[in-house]
Amino acid sequence: MTFMKKTLTASIAVAAASSLAISTAQADMSDGEVRIGYLADMSGTYRDLAGPGGLTAMEMAVADFGGSVNGAPIVISSADDRNSADVGANTVRGWIDQDNVDMVGGLVASSVSIAVTNVLEENNGLGIVSGSAASSITNEHCTPNHIHWVYDTYPLANGTAKAVVDQGGDSWFMLTADYAFGHALEADVTSVVEANGGEIVGGVRHPFPTNDFSSYILQAQGSGAKIVGLANAGADTVNAITTASQFGLTQSGQQLAGLLIFLNDVHALGLEATQNLLLTTGWYWDMDEQSREWAQRYFDEVGRMPTMVQAGIYSSTMHYLKAVEAAGTDDPETVRAQMAEMPIEDFFARNGSIREDGRMIHDMYLAQVKTPDESTGEWDLYEILSTIPAEEAYRPLSESQCKLVQN
Repeated sequence: MTFMKKTLTASIAVAAASSLAISTAQADMSDGEVRIGYLADMSGTYRDLAGPGGLTAMEMAVADFGGSVNGAPIVISSADDRNSADVGANTVRGWIDQDNVDMVGGLVASSVSIAVTNVLEENNGLGIVSGSAASSITNEHCTPNHIHWVYDTYPLANGTAKAVVDQGGDSWFMLTADYAFGHALEADVTSVVEANGGEIVGGVRHPFPTNDFSSYILQAQGSGAKIVGLANAGADTVNAITTASQFGLTQSGQQLAGLLIFLNDVHALGLEATQNLLLTTGWYWDMDEQSREWAQRYFDEVGRMPTMVQAGIYSSTMHYLKAVEAAGTDDPETVRAQMAEMPIEDFFARNGSIREDGRMIHDMYLAQVKTPDESTGEWDLYEILSTIPAEEAYRPLSESQCKLVQN
């Protein structure tokens, strides 16, 4: 009887201590929950490269983490920014003011990301940009309140444009989406082409988004340039390549350089139209066994292989949750510092680390689209030609205009 009584007393004490520990841990989480907002284009030009599939990737990360951090449930909200900077900024402002969202993820159109990160800086929030390309996001538009995860225009230019010039493509006509991302990519490509002995002989900027590329392709044909560089993305790139094919651009001797090509673009266009296209990517589902294993899980959920952005959303969400767990709080400043201290080595990122400017650097890859004869299946689309090491892939800090960098 005495033994049973002592055991019961000890059990109650352990349960109470355990309950107190959970309550204390939850007290360090604002509102007793870890709240994440997923913001992306869910219905327009960039839907397939991130969109609902990116939300699924984020949900997979939360489920794999166990659904809670130190006893605090993880809650996800989502919204369609419709590629509008105003819509994106207002959505995030509402999430912060009314819902106390701790971290905003997704973030695709660069103009939206720049507007949102300004809101995050004003309100001491935290954002992880996974879909945007503009290198300015961690350069002149850097803040202490966001991290840029998957890729940006600097490695796209240094990978694809340099490879094309090295192969003799030394005269370029630029077809550019007329907003922050397109401008950044055009500037980075121009620098790389000229630094490697080539020249930009002309260019035109098109509204974002655009359905009719006829007049732009005619201008490109009339330029006489060897290479027509596509500084756009998503449906705009698909429409531009389709129009170029209809107008016989490549048949007349010019070559297209897709400067931001996603897996879903190649899949939509088909290998007949895209074969041998050079591209730079931050990840490919068939890179190695680790990538294939995660990609197959994603495929089972969505019915499509993931893009590098969707894989990056999983990776960045998981890294964020690990940092919250390690820090014991969801305080944005504390968590961002914790994230920067932890290396990133997962199925997505090799040799990953977060620099003082907020850029997550990791190995990038120069790839080539396979020919129909080389492909062994519906999603067997790329051959990885070479690795661009993390330290070489991104803009050197010595060239940075970021206010957080001491040059």
